[in-house]
Amino acid sequence: MRARIRTARKALALAAVASLGTGLLAGCADDGGDDSSGSSSGGKGKTTITLGLFGTMGFKEAGLYAEYEKLNPKIKIAENVVERNENYYPALLNHLTTNSGLQDVQAVEVGNIAEIVNTQSAKLEDLSKVSGVNKADWLDWKWQQATTKDGQTIGLGTDIGPMAICYRKDLFEKAGLPSDRAEVGKLWAGDWNKFVDVGERYKKNGPEGTTFMDSPGGLINAILSSEKEKFYDASGKVIYKTNPAVKNAFDLTAEAAEKGLVGAQTQFQPAWDQTIANNKFAAMACPPWMLGYIKGKSQPDAKGKWDVAVAPKSGNWGGSFLSVPKSGKNVEEAKKLVAWLTAPEQQAKLFKVQGSFPSAQAAFDSPEVTGAKNDMTGDAPIGEIFAEAAKQIPVQVIGPKDQIIQQGLTDNGVILVTKGKSAKEAWETATKTIDNNLDQ
Repeated sequence: MRARIRTARKALALAAVASLGTGLLAGCADDGGDDSSGSSSGGKGKTTITLGLFGTMGFKEAGLYAEYEKLNPKIKIAENVVERNENYYPALLNHLTTNSGLQDVQAVEVGNIAEIVNTQSAKLEDLSKVSGVNKADWLDWKWQQATTKDGQTIGLGTDIGPMAICYRKDLFEKAGLPSDRAEVGKLWAGDWNKFVDVGERYKKNGPEGTTFMDSPGGLINAILSSEKEKFYDASGKVIYKTNPAVKNAFDLTAEAAEKGLVGAQTQFQPAWDQTIANNKFAAMACPPWMLGYIKGKSQPDAKGKWDVAVAPKSGNWGGSFLSVPKSGKNVEEAKKLVAWLTAPEQQAKLFKVQGSFPSAQAAFDSPEVTGAKNDMTGDAPIGEIFAEAAKQIPVQVIGPKDQIIQQGLTDNGVILVTKGKSAKEAWETATKTIDNNLDQ
């Protein structure tokens, strides 16, 4: 957001990821073994396959590299990780443009996939032709996001970010709100305005020093994730300034900020991390990977105090793809690895351990998904909750600069309202920043 924010860009950022155009979790260059040179020879007759990733995508943490290496004794896997996608992606784009310096496998965040498909597909392998890859395993809209007009699929989906609301049961109870997940979901069913109304109820009786929600960025991202059209229309035209859905989301978030219902932090920054650790807010927009982030930043006594409720409207925040550059040193082995890492079985394992929800619908009914639990949310049937949300996600138009626009609205827009700017001033600053970055 791995914003695969993942943890958790991203525990699960886990975007990760995520982010989607969101900052992802910390990561580091690590190959899991002796040879970190990135060369095609892994020593002792082994071939090293290198992966360029952002955030914590979770493959290593879930034991998938070790499992693959055991199945393929002549293969060694090395991952090279950049903490935040906004730092990772410009370098990836430059490497693709010059066709040099690429890893055997390169991750692409959902907010960037349209640009990669439209401008760099000639540099990437068509993964639809790889043995064992079955288009029907994936959600159709996820598959299409990485497919060119002439039918080449240049990325295989790893995860998606079906939206829910994570909340602190204890803080809700102290504020006189219901804490049962079904009752909580009824409070705001079908309407983000109702969600803000609940925030006002929380403010009246909630513990001093806490806010209803974590951040303005989290709120606007959640609202926009549930819209079919956001920043581009189906023809590829930039419409973020004229799309009523975007302005309404911005204004509703600004209203929540003006009323003190959201924290004054930017997500995935140290100050925001501290609000998790110190129990400073009661609710947050919560794709599956966010649970890992919560776990990674919380104090031990927070275990079991969280729960998950259905969001006002279903949406998607985050999700990534794995691609294979044609200029890589180990193209054929890289394609085999990507096909294996993104197969339904491995996606289910990744969710069970890391919380990255499968983009392969074939994994939805697996025991690893249906029976999934999380330390932070106790007995909450998170697999069932997120699977149901995933089925309701609207098919969205993804544009080439979605990440730039989204980040402008959050980091240069609604956050300013928490610092004393009016909604009008914040909108003007955000749109000016975005247009400058889009060269408009």
